[in-house]
Amino acid sequence: MLRSMGQKRLTGSVEDPRVAELRVAVSRLRRELAGLRADFPDRPVAEDELAALDAMAVGGVPEIPRMRRSLLLIAGAIGSVSALAGTLREVRNAVDLFGEPPRG
Repeated sequence: MLRSMGQKRLTGSVEDPRVAELRVAVSRLRRELAGLRADFPDRPVAEDELAALDAMAVGGVPEIPRMRRSLLLIAGAIGSVSALAGTLREVRNAVDLFGEPPRG
């Protein structure tokens, strides 16, 4: 099934490379966050939004505004944890592959 801007929905073994990169980046950040011993108040927010990003990626071509909202919430929740900065940047770069949300 074709999507807007010539994008294809995830089917069979054909996967949008942007979706694949997003899934890898989200998975890596989830693992690093799970392995982090330090506890901080917004950890559940980060975990929930990472799960939301993963669910969007599994569904095919994610909604750009929703992805960006999740990214902002994740960055706000773990932004001060320097050990996660590199992996958070990977998630941001993966979200950026989808382009800018439409201006309305």
